[in-house]
Amino acid sequence: MTDTTTTPAPTLAPGVVDDYFATWNEADPERRGELIARAWADEGAYVDPLAQATGHKALNTMISALRDQFPGHAVVRTSGIDAHHGLIRFGWHLTDADGNVAVEGIDVGIVAPDGRLARLAGFFGPLPPED
Repeated sequence: MTDTTTTPAPTLAPGVVDDYFATWNEADPERRGELIARAWADEGAYVDPLAQATGHKALNTMISALRDQFPGHAVVRTSGIDAHHGLIRFGWHLTDADGNVAVEGIDVGIVAPDGRLARLAGFFGPLPPED
């Protein structure tokens, strides 16, 4: 007889995506570290075309570098959170103080068993056209 039971997929913990965005917008590295701990699994990993980081300390360092590169900018969620089977996706903009969009994109990721972010990949700009 075949066992057809499956382990339920992890569910995104409430507030995790809000905490994720707060990390990008927090200037104080200590406070940012607290937000990272709430949003990310211990060995959580982020990657985009320009950066990658694994673990809380590396995530904090990566975000500091982005904040230095784009002073006065904020990362803002521009969509709802689409989630299923332990996967998530949502849109975002990087905006200056006047609301001008410097970069737009989408993040897709995997939710850890505890509901925090396990892996997240950022993509910049709209989807490419078909060949």
